[in-house]
Amino acid sequence: MLKNTNNLLLFIGFMLLTWGGASAASDIEKEKRWSQQFVDDLVVGESCQLKAGATEFTGIFTEASAGPTGRAVILAHGMGAHPDWPEIINPLRSELPEHGWSTLSIQMPILANDAALKDYLPLFDETGPRIEAAVKFLRDQGTEIIVLIGHSLGAAMAASYLANNTQHGLQGLVVIGLGVIDLDDRMNAVVALEKIQVPVLDLYGSRDLATVLGSVKARARAARKAGNADYRQTEIEGADHFFVGMEDALNRRVYGWLKSRYNSKSR
Repeated sequence: MLKNTNNLLLFIGFMLLTWGGASAASDIEKEKRWSQQFVDDLVVGESCQLKAGATEFTGIFTEASAGPTGRAVILAHGMGAHPDWPEIINPLRSELPEHGWSTLSIQMPILANDAALKDYLPLFDETGPRIEAAVKFLRDQGTEIIVLIGHSLGAAMAASYLANNTQHGLQGLVVIGLGVIDLDDRMNAVVALEKIQVPVLDLYGSRDLATVLGSVKARARAARKAGNADYRQTEIEGADHFFVGMEDALNRRVYGWLKSRYNSKSR
């Protein structure tokens, strides 16, 4: 009887682990489908394969137009998207190289189209290894200054990573359309900003989502609580959550902030 009971417990434990692992994993098949769609159509940049632990994922690297400058950004897209997403990600990854910044846009963990926001919580644990793989890729090329840029859920993932990893080696953070997700502290931008010490540009549109506009003051208070004197909030008049039709304004604001802080600090 005891033997049967132990076997039953082991079986239940195995099933729970299997179910939990499956629910926490990014949809790799969807990642592959995305990759097949955009890699062959790339006009700017080249695809690259990165590895986070045992997981391979796709990135798009675009070198600064004038050659290596020692400066680069890592781009983290929003919920369910890919590294060449037409809103936010493609405009930044394509234009910043014209201003001396190489870009590495990476595939973030994603789920099926019908997944709810709460279903993404376990994927926050998969974010760090991907960002670290991207950092290593850039460091291996001699990059000295690396700034992380995230949009929407990608911004929340980026902020969470920086807040909980003091040895990240990144020099700055740009968050675009960062809202407060109060489902868990890992997803909560206010909790993250209370810990982040690197320079931060918090960029949003005047027509952004309610979770973004409704947390503007709370995000600023969190940065003050962290003692982060180099935290800046900027609202772009007329922009929605995806900056549709406002790509030039988005690029100018991001590049202007990068230039004012980092261009004189690298070759």
